[in-house]
Amino acid sequence: MPAGDPSRKGQPPVWRAALFGLCPECGASTLFDGPVKFEERCRVCALDYSRYNVGDGPAAFLTLIIGALLIAIALTLDAVVRPPLWVHIILWVPLTAAAVVYGLRVGKAALLASEHQRQAAEGRQVNDKHD
Repeated sequence: MPAGDPSRKGQPPVWRAALFGLCPECGASTLFDGPVKFEERCRVCALDYSRYNVGDGPAAFLTLIIGALLIAIALTLDAVVRPPLWVHIILWVPLTAAAVVYGLRVGKAALLASEHQRQAAEGRQVNDKHD
């Protein structure tokens, strides 16, 4: 759909819906019911979020990517500053948890918004008759 299409009025772009947990239809901040759990439907426009099959696909990739980045930063900090072990524990444990939870929110919201904008649906088999 073109950007000026009237049927897209109120629909946020995928990146904005992902970063801020916005409904992909009306743009209201109603996507999540908890840290990473989707609401059943939008409280403003009644879009049914359960019809989208996002699952936990982004979880493994995000955890590995965030883990690799934070370990690289932690090793660099340790090599440069040499802080005691308790500093690493206090710094990296909550930072890792926050990064994974926020990353999951963004990843799952991006997949849902992308499915909505592309009108993705369950796979269907079509019988093509080519002779």
